[in-house]
Amino acid sequence: MLVRLRRGYGNLVTSGAQLVLIAVGLQTESVVGMAICLGLMAPISLVAWTSAYRRTRAIDDTPTSRIASAAQGYTELIGQGKALAGVPLISPASQLPCLWYRYTIERRDSDNKWHMEARGESDASFILDDGTGQCAVDPEGAEMLISKKDTWMRGERRYTQWLLIERQSIYALGQFVTHGSVDLALDLGQDVGQLLADWKKAPGGLLGRFDLDGNGEIDLREWELARAQARREVLASHRELRGAAELHLMRQPAGRRHYIISDLDPAKLARRYRLWAWFHLVVFFGALIALPMLWN
Repeated sequence: MLVRLRRGYGNLVTSGAQLVLIAVGLQTESVVGMAICLGLMAPISLVAWTSAYRRTRAIDDTPTSRIASAAQGYTELIGQGKALAGVPLISPASQLPCLWYRYTIERRDSDNKWHMEARGESDASFILDDGTGQCAVDPEGAEMLISKKDTWMRGERRYTQWLLIERQSIYALGQFVTHGSVDLALDLGQDVGQLLADWKKAPGGLLGRFDLDGNGEIDLREWELARAQARREVLASHRELRGAAELHLMRQPAGRRHYIISDLDPAKLARRYRLWAWFHLVVFFGALIALPMLWN
């Protein structure tokens, strides 16, 4: 749960912690208590500023690539979302088809307080299509910053869900890798030998194809014909494999690089992080300025 909070609501959680510290400091009604709370707020704010600033720089400094020509590595993509072939993903909360969902179900008790009853988040991949190609997006480990949020009541339960839906514009910043023909290590000699070995396991078929003189045996000349045919068939198979469509994939980068998926425009997303960075910076310096003033 802590990982999901960090992924989706990191700045809100940090801001909540800062407010709690201020409230606790005021309730202590002592200079020492307030000083301790301010002392804790400063490093929390600095860490939060660093996190928001790094995300802002990652979004601003990574140019948008096209799937068909994107380089392997840390990449930014923008395109329309599409479902993978097969059974569509269904949100458990609303039973609506979607590409990705997160939901919470809360129940109201007799004191009119809300308690978490259930929560969940999908980890199924979906397709991002930018017109030049398609890329499978694996949401595992991503910060899902989704603006489409719905809340409704059903009896004593409150349902909240966030959805990515088909044909919605999607922004993805992460590790772009390509699997497919570029990864094939095809060995012509080995594959020809394997095909001939398979033919030997069915001698009737081998004789029917290459026993030209009908004596029930494959002589040296006929065996060379079989090898030549096996080579042609293997070469044709290799051409087909190399011509197959490549699979592009967006996934979580290694190390400390950020993995962000959002339905927001990147400029708006960067602006949001920039505002959070300024907020945390103001809180940081405010805490530093307030600390010496407590002792005056």
